[in-house]
Formats: sequence, C-alpha cells, structure tokens
Amino acid sequence: MSRALSTLLGALAAIGVTLSLNVTAASANVGEHLRIENLSVAGGEDSWHTENEFRLAWSPVTPTELATIDSVDYLVRNAAGAALGPANRSGGAEQELRQVHIPVTPGLGKVIPGRYTVEVWFEERNGDGPHASATLRFDDARPAPARALSPAGWIRAGSEVAVEIEHPATLPASGIRGYAIALDHGSGTLPCAGPDSCTETETDLRSGVDGDSISLGALFEGTNVAVVLAVSGSGLRSEVASRTALHVDGTEPRVTLSGSPQGWSSHSVRLTAIATDAQSGTAAAGPNGPLTSIAIDAAAPIEAAGGSATATVRGDGAHRVAFYGRDAVGNGGESRPDSATIRIDETAPRLAFARAQDPAEPERIGATVSDSLSGASPTTGSIAIRPAGSTAPFAPIPTSVSVGRLSALWDSDSYPPGSYEFRATGYDAAGNSVDTVRRLDGTRMVLSNPVKRSTQIEFGFGGRRMVWHRCKREHDKTRCRREVIASFERRPAARSIPYGRRVPVAGRLLSASGSLPAGEPVELIESFAEGAATSTRTTTVQTGSDGTFIAHLAPGPSRSIQVRFPGTRLLTRSGSGPVQLAVRTAVRLHTSTTSAKIGGAPVVFSGQIADGEAAIPAEGRPVALQFRVGDAPWSEFRSVQTDARGRFRYPYSFSDDDSHGVRFQFRAYAPVQPGWPYAPNFSRPVAVTGR
Repeated sequence: MSRALSTLLGALAAIGVTLSLNVTAASANVGEHLRIENLSVAGGEDSWHTENEFRLAWSPVTPTELATIDSVDYLVRNAAGAALGPANRSGGAEQELRQVHIPVTPGLGKVIPGRYTVEVWFEERNGDGPHASATLRFDDARPAPARALSPAGWIRAGSEVAVEIEHPATLPASGIRGYAIALDHGSGTLPCAGPDSCTETETDLRSGVDGDSISLGALFEGTNVAVVLAVSGSGLRSEVASRTALHVDGTEPRVTLSGSPQGWSSHSVRLTAIATDAQSGTAAAGPNGPLTSIAIDAAAPIEAAGGSATATVRGDGAHRVAFYGRDAVGNGGESRPDSATIRIDETAPRLAFARAQDPAEPERIGATVSDSLSGASPTTGSIAIRPAGSTAPFAPIPTSVSVGRLSALWDSDSYPPGSYEFRATGYDAAGNSVDTVRRLDGTRMVLSNPVKRSTQIEFGFGGRRMVWHRCKREHDKTRCRREVIASFERRPAARSIPYGRRVPVAGRLLSASGSLPAGEPVELIESFAEGAATSTRTTTVQTGSDGTFIAHLAPGPSRSIQVRFPGTRLLTRSGSGPVQLAVRTAVRLHTSTTSAKIGGAPVVFSGQIADGEAAIPAEGRPVALQFRVGDAPWSEFRSVQTDARGRFRYPYSFSDDDSHGVRFQFRAYAPVQPGWPYAPNFSRPVAVTGR
C-alpha cells in the first residue's frame, strides 16, 4: 500500500470514519509494483486483423495508483519469441493503448502475416512492473480462389443441388473462415458487397476450410452459375471469383411422330416416335437413361433406349397411337403422352354405272362410288370408252368427280355409229381403287351410237328461193334465162359476184325423225382466201319454226362458206358441205379524152384497183391494158404497175394514119395474183376515136 493511501486512511480514522476498501486483483501489489490485469485485444485475441494496428485494454487502476505510473511500455515478439525491435513507451500513464503496431520483420521490410505476442507493463518510479502478454493476429493476404465442383452433366429442375467447394491451393496465415456463394443468372452477381472482404453474414459456409459442402436448393431451368469466394480468417476474400456453370433441364423432350399419313392409308403404317431434347439430350445411356415409347390402341407400349421407337399399325379402322420420351435427367411425358389417330382402309370401294341413261341427257355417263370406311374420294376417278367387243385400250373421256359420284359427258358426235362399252374407275379416300364395266343391275355398260336424234343441214346461195340466170353464148351473143330454184340440192356450189355486194344464203336444219328443230343456233363459217385481212368469220343465226335460216353475209373477199350445227343434248352435231364464193376484183379505167388526134398529144389512161380487205403491196400489182375494134377479140397492148394505193396511169399516142375515124374500145384487166383474195376481173370498156 502506498504512503499516500496509508496517510489518507490514518486521517479518516482520527475523525472516526471507518472505510472498508476492497482492493481488486487488477491493482494488487506484487513486490511493490503494479501488475496489468486482464490484458485484452480489441476484437478478441482469436480475431485476425487485416490492418497492422491493434488496441489493447486492461482492468482500470485507481487514481492513486495511476499517479505512480510514469508510462506504459510494450514489446512485440514473433512466434519464435524473438523481440521485434526495442520496447515502445506510451509517453505517459495510460488506461489503454490505442495504436499498437507490429514491427516489420528484419530483413524483409514488411510485416509477415501470422501470430505475434505483445508484452505490456507499467513503468513506475521505483522500476518496471510485471509483464502482461496477449496474442496479436495479423493477416492481410487474400486467399487463393476456390471453386464449386459441379455435378456431372445436366441437373433435373426441381431437384436439390448440392455442391462441394474445392479447397484453395494455398491457405493464408489466418486460414479459411469459410466460403461465400451466390447464384448468378446473367447479371454479374457476387456473393459479397465489399471489394476485398466478406462479412460474417455474407459468408455462407463458416466451418473453416473443410466446411466445403452446401445445398443450393432447386435451381432455375437453364444455366445457373455458382459464384464462389474463399474467405480467410481475417475476412478477406479471394481476389478472383470462381464461376461454375450448373446446367438445369426442366423441359420434357419434344416428340414427333414420323410416318403418320395425312388422312386415310390404304395399307399398314410404320410409325417412328422421335424424341429430341436441346438440353440434356436423348442419347441412349443404359436402362435408366433416355427412352422413347410408342403404344398402339390398348397394347403394351414399345419402349426403346434413346431417341426413337418404332411400331407398325395394322388393320382397317381408326387406331389411337400414344407416344412420349424421357431425357437424360428424367424429364418425361409418361403422365400426359402425345397421341395421334391413324386411319387405315385396305378395302376397295364399291362402284357401278347408273341403272339406265337419263332420257333428257343421253350422253351423260354416271357412276356411283361408296365406301364404308374412308368414304369415296372427292377428287379422283375416271370414265373411259372403247368400241364394244374390241381389245383396244380404253380411252379416258373428261370426267368430273364429286363425293360418291363420277360423271362424264360423252361427245358422241365425235364417234362414228356403232356400239361402245364404258369402264369406270373409282377411288376411296385412302387411295384404294376399283374398276367396273357394269351397271347397278349387273348388265354391261354398252351404248349404241348415235344416242341422240340425228340431224342434217341443207344449205346454198340465195334466200328461201334462188333467182338464177342461166346464160350461154351463141353466135357472138350471150343469151340468159331467168330461173327460180327452191330446192337447196339444186342450188350451185359456186358463185361469182361483183366486189362490195352482200351475199344472201339460206338453209334448213332437219332431224332424222322428220321434225324441223326451231330456235336452234346455226353457225355460218366464212373462210376467206389467202391475203384477206381476216381469215375466218362466224355468224350465228337461229332456225325458224320450219327449221330454215336465212342470212345476208357482209361484203368481203372471196371465200368458202359452210354451216355447222353444234348439236344439243338431244340432237347430233351436223354440218353442210362448203360452197365457194368468188368476189371479182373492183377495177376502173378512165381516159383523158374520147377522141385522139393522130400524131397529136397522147391519150392518158388512168384507173384504180379497190383493195377492200386486202393490202396492195408497196411495189403495187400488175394491170393489163387491152383494146379491140368492133367485135374483134381483146388484145393486150401494155402491162402497167399500180402504186401502193392501187392507182395506175399510162399515156398513149395515136400515130398510125389508119386510125383515122376508127373507134377503139379499151379496158383494164386485173389478173390472178398470188396472195390476192379476189377473183380476176375487167373494168367497164371506154371508147376513144382517132381523128
């Protein structure tokens, strides 16, 4: 006990005050020196520090004792007990040491991470007090990276995923407190917020280096990245975060059915269920690996390891096919398989021609098709024909197909008279076909042509009656006799008319039964001669109540004319023989004078050929100039060429004295010309008298 304390107690006793003093162990005298009791390190002696600055505290001392202390000294020793430098003095009496630093290791120039011992004592006026010691733990080194060891292959979604942490290659002095783990789905997540350290709460595994297993729970489908940081005993984290991809598959395989027909099939069907999976896959991998299953109707399923399974569907009717797949992690559609319906019809349809022909449409050939399974085809079928009793191949005729019916309109007018047999070919929706040559009552399908009433056409020039002038030349004179012709058979087959006239024609439509069809369309077909601007022209007229028809054909070039009746559902097609119409070229001739002076000015002959519906070539066409005296024969004295418009001009001088008083006749002649659709013709004669 100090002298000051003893003096204080004696004074108190003299005035009758009794003080009971309980001196704590922190300030008890030991050999007359104060001892530092309960020396502690801020944060605890077991905690590791990343900074080389420690705070020390101890049990407080009384003010009286504090007064006897000159300073607080400390000394740091390494793990081998060697002092690192001289003792440090605080510079006065302190209740704690706030900044205690570990000296650098001699020869290295830095503080080596590790455990150190600090010795602290009071320095009093009468000497040093006893040393108290504490442990300083310093580690500013980051741990080496540690990574998650992912399970092999893919992981099934919904299952618990446990990973083990691979230990760091080297351990820091403070060891490994544990590991911080986070799951990153593409945003760059890290398990710790700080750039260098992880807090206790951020450290998911805090069982040291060997506490290296953790469950990540059920992961999202797709790629999950486990981000791992090793955390040292001092709280520093590994500088590089390890990233490990965990592939999670939560989708069933996609299964398609190959070989499934569209609609009905006419034969057994071989099906293959094909399972594909873009994630864990469907490659065969033993009895518990991927598989594909296919089942037909209520039969046991056919299962095959890997991505495909095959089965065959047989027999008429509709069959239900169920199929599913399982991928490498066990995702499968067993509870809700896909399904398809396969329809098979291997039986041909039934087919027959109509029992009898429709009297209103004798050329209509019909047949009925029926099928109890797939039904009759709405698009496929045909009807064909050949002469009855022959071995010639059947020739198809245009056939329209509807559900349950084949219908063909036979163009009987295109076939010569005789017997013909027919064959029908029908199909069902599955593609099965059947042929028949029989009607519903079993008789053969044979028709005798013509199946319609026959028709014929009488035709000729003129109207109901033709006025015909029969002419003949006798003794240099032409005599004509007028004749009226009513019968079409007696009318001429050829006729010549002047240019630019309309042409009356007439005829009559007759049927074999003797009736005269009225109101039927009759076509008059004009085929023009070569060189005409139009090659053909068709005019349609209607027959009258007695079957006759009359037409006035428009002017035009030479042509042949015939009549055609296209026929009806009940009347046969018919036509007339052609009649020939020659249209004479229009040619005119003029003279500049009607009298010519012998040896005087020439007489100018001019004229023109009408081109009508034909084109005169650019070089023109020839015209012969002829003359005669009296009834003498005509003689050609010059051939001239027209221009492109058909005009011509020729001057002629009279020089022969014998021409005095002679009356000459002149005319122009348009001869036959290739490509010219008009007949040859003469102009009207003109007269010139010599003087």
